[in-house]
Amino acid sequence: MNKELIIYTDGAARGNPGPGGYGAILKWGDTEKEFSQGYRLTTNNRMELLAVIVALENLKKDGLPITIYSDSQYVVKAVEQGWLKKWIATNFAGGKKNRDLWLRYHEISKKHQVRFKWVKGHADNPYNNRCDVLATTAADDKRNLLVDVEYESENGR
Repeated sequence: MNKELIIYTDGAARGNPGPGGYGAILKWGDTEKEFSQGYRLTTNNRMELLAVIVALENLKKDGLPITIYSDSQYVVKAVEQGWLKKWIATNFAGGKKNRDLWLRYHEISKKHQVRFKWVKGHADNPYNNRCDVLATTAADDKRNLLVDVEYESENGR
């Protein structure tokens, strides 16, 4: 039997842009693994998407059926409603943001059977709430903030 991997993700930015972070939880049966990291200057949407990317990049097996739960309409609709395919086909015409991360997601997603489900943020889903804590804690950890090089270079920082 092929088990489904469940991933919960969230991103946060203190100010938008501002210090930000992501949180992700991978759930495989009874096993759970958490990931988080903060960045000194970024956006909420970048962190929402980066949470998904990091979760997928940390998988050791390809071809897994995966459901990703996110409270980001931006991420969920971009994939599930085909926006990303259009953005790629038009080379992100019209100034579509986060090209670097969307292309990174697109490449890693080809290795799996990914589907997204939207969950209401800051509500009653304990895994989404935990991801929020991971993301905001990472954003607030001034000692360990990384540089979101692509964002800062595109925005003259």
